[in-house]
Amino acid sequence: MTALETLLHDRLATAFAAVAGAPADPSVRRSQHADFQADGALALARALGRKPRDIAADVVRVAALDDLCTAVEISGPGFINLTVADDALAPLLAQMSRDERLGVPPVAAAETVVVDYSAPNVAKEMHVGHLRSTVIGDAVVRLLEWLGHRVIKANHLGDWGTPFGMLIEHLLDIGESEAVHELSVGDLNGFYQAARAKFDADDAFKERARTRVVALQSGDATTRRLWRLLVDESEKYFLSAYQRLDVRLTGSDFVGESFYNDMLAPVVDELDRLGLLAESDGAKVVYPPGFTNREGNPLPIIVRKRDGGFGYGATDLAAIRYRTQELGATRLLYVVGLPQRQHLEMVYAVAREAGWLRPPARAQHVGFGSVLGPDGKIFRTRAGGAVKLGDLLDEAIARAAAVVQEKSGDLDKATRAEVAAMVGIGAIKYADLSNDRNRDYVFDWNRMLSLDGNTAPYLQYARARILSIFRRGGVASAPDLPAIRVHEPAERTLAIELLAFPSVVAEVAESLEFHRLAGYLYRVATGFTAFYERCPVLRAEGEVRDSRLALCDLTARVLGRGLALLGIGAPDRM
Repeated sequence: MTALETLLHDRLATAFAAVAGAPADPSVRRSQHADFQADGALALARALGRKPRDIAADVVRVAALDDLCTAVEISGPGFINLTVADDALAPLLAQMSRDERLGVPPVAAAETVVVDYSAPNVAKEMHVGHLRSTVIGDAVVRLLEWLGHRVIKANHLGDWGTPFGMLIEHLLDIGESEAVHELSVGDLNGFYQAARAKFDADDAFKERARTRVVALQSGDATTRRLWRLLVDESEKYFLSAYQRLDVRLTGSDFVGESFYNDMLAPVVDELDRLGLLAESDGAKVVYPPGFTNREGNPLPIIVRKRDGGFGYGATDLAAIRYRTQELGATRLLYVVGLPQRQHLEMVYAVAREAGWLRPPARAQHVGFGSVLGPDGKIFRTRAGGAVKLGDLLDEAIARAAAVVQEKSGDLDKATRAEVAAMVGIGAIKYADLSNDRNRDYVFDWNRMLSLDGNTAPYLQYARARILSIFRRGGVASAPDLPAIRVHEPAERTLAIELLAFPSVVAEVAESLEFHRLAGYLYRVATGFTAFYERCPVLRAEGEVRDSRLALCDLTARVLGRGLALLGIGAPDRM
């Protein structure tokens, strides 16, 4: 709850308790009919055997709200509508303005949180399918770090397994220097496809590849060195993509499948000791309780395959065991597509049975839908292939540059390029984060780069417009502005919206539903637009002018901080 909601809640809770004879929740929330609405009388009606309107009337009669509200009215079956007094807003706005954290305190009990996200595959280029995990995961990291948690970024790189036999053999065929050249210029797909073509067409190459996998898994020094070369060159490419996308992943955050390789056999042995291991067609499996197939038969997680190799389940269980026991993590977040939900829930269930995921430790699947094209199908190139992430970023920046050139032609070339990158990359991120992550969304260049509507450019422009007010007014030190005094309807609407920032942040930190933060920022921006159109700032005089400048400053800070939590840059000029 916001500071304002807390005040209203506490006053009404006292009144409800007096009427009910016991503690009762007044259920205060925002309302379209007034500033706030209390619905608690409806919940009490059955318990007290009275009409909710009569209960509401008694509550209003005893509630001490005169200093907080200018109007307290009963509507409908027993809702209590609350209109906040302008004078009640001033001290709350002053408190928020003075706080560099805008009313959001660091968490009282910091946790160690592991965020598993992005997860590209070695020797394969990143494509649009990696976008959501990377963008959502980065927002999770930014938010939880800002709140004071110890956040460990885990980029679960696909750097192990049978494909590396053919990749290493192809590397040997073309020579190390040529392979390094291909990979260093970002032609990862070409390298992989050439290796795959040989594997499918040449039985001798296929046998060499299988032999090389055995050498890799057994620790052969030459094979491991060549494998490391492939990984290193791929990581350089991934890091360049992350830098362009402006996400916080670094080289130290790569924790690939290979990292857990030596932990797999001990994990299987421990599952066996715990009596959780079973055999199915020669494979070692675990049957987590409650999971069945269409025929009603138990669903297994394969931890060791018939040929002695380890399944993905073993790696995922080893990761949980390591993250809880070695890293001391109590919150494990997996930013992975929705199709993996069942697999992850099965892994979590086994980890709980094994005792590796016991309270306070818990795991959460931060799932997401797909990126769709205008035809409603998975977003692809015209030729039907996956859209490369690099090509997507290039086009975003080029399109944004055209917008910036049209709107801000007076900026110098370097500044225009910097702003275009912020606008283009921000547009892609916001299009993702402003949609419910549990749903698919349609990738639409025209909509996401529009300066109107719920888009990153609209929010960025709103903040830039505020900063231009200070430049034009010659106001150099915004923190020295006086307290905000609310008089006009547009001022109070914006002020009440700004005061909601701490509660929105708290809600999103728990749900990790970033469309709620995006929607809030859009409401702030539209509230500012309405205020700016109806309430002159620089043309006002005296205390009114100073108050409105202070309101502008607070709005710019909320927009800037909110965009930063989403991982979106906020240019000072547009």
